[in-house]
Amino acid sequence: MVGGSVPVFDEIILSTARMNKVLSFHSVSGILVCQAGCVLEELSHYVEERDFIMPLDLGAKGSCHIGGNVATNAGGLRFLRYGSLHGTVLGLEVVLADGTILDCLTSLRKDNTGYDLKQLFIGSEGTLGVITAVSILCPPKPRAVNVAFLGCPGFAEVLQTFSTCKGMLGEILSAFEFMDAVCMQLVGRYLHLASPVQESPFYVLIETSGSNAGHDAEKLGSFLEHALGSGLVTDGTMATDQTKVKMLWALRERIAEALSRDGYVYKYDLSLPVERLYDIVTDVRARLGPHAKHVVGYGHLGNLALIRSDFGNWIRGQLVISFRNRGVLENTVLSAVGGISVCTDPSDKTSLPVLE
Repeated sequence: MVGGSVPVFDEIILSTARMNKVLSFHSVSGILVCQAGCVLEELSHYVEERDFIMPLDLGAKGSCHIGGNVATNAGGLRFLRYGSLHGTVLGLEVVLADGTILDCLTSLRKDNTGYDLKQLFIGSEGTLGVITAVSILCPPKPRAVNVAFLGCPGFAEVLQTFSTCKGMLGEILSAFEFMDAVCMQLVGRYLHLASPVQESPFYVLIETSGSNAGHDAEKLGSFLEHALGSGLVTDGTMATDQTKVKMLWALRERIAEALSRDGYVYKYDLSLPVERLYDIVTDVRARLGPHAKHVVGYGHLGNLALIRSDFGNWIRGQLVISFRNRGVLENTVLSAVGGISVCTDPSDKTSLPVLE
């Protein structure tokens, strides 16, 4: 997303695509050991056949490698439920710059023998070594998955819906995604995906995962009744069968594809206090005016995208001004999922990632 994999100086491109073997899987503990070149989607199919799931899920799952996921500490759609890879990765095999093989490929959930060296390499993006194998803990496959797609009258209601979700759905809440009206318009225009609810300023997708279908449906139904009755939500639909679940998820997962068809895209994956997120979208939209076709906000309460019809450093300056005016540079992560940008200087809080 932020250019971290683009060679611009004297970098070496290293492919791990041939390192694509599953080394072991324990059907009781759910611990998977595999080589770094395994594609995330293929690993997902492998563990799902054994009634487990991968603890992370990304839009790029069909092409991204698990080694790269760990090297960038990828978050993704299941972060809300299962947390970051710092918690689910149990061990790593890493090759250092001098050729030394660092074998930390343990399959133990608890290992207090000295320093936890693997944590240094999760999110290091190859700067300390190349990950060649991964040991990761896979959760059991949920027996019941429900998805609700809702329309909200404002971003304040999106936030209140999120808080209410956490309180009423608790342990079964597995994903909470939002998108604004422009995202939905572009998905409809370019991908011909129709909104299942009436037109709204914002939309949210909520997923629950659990072991008891009746229990989960009852909890989700109570939440939806409360949300509609209190005015947090103006319209909604719920899916339990896999066909409709995938259809609802496509509205969220294919936003990036729709944006790319509309023009050149600048994407910023921001991690900041959620109550301030959409203020940035509004401010940038007003500041750029006709210089941007669209400025949209979507994702797990953390993505900002600009669709541009021309290029130039001017846009970066305007973004810095917007970020400063909103006071977010002091408490913001600009590479929340995609990793370190080739144009991001960690010591310079005004240095922003550029074109996708």
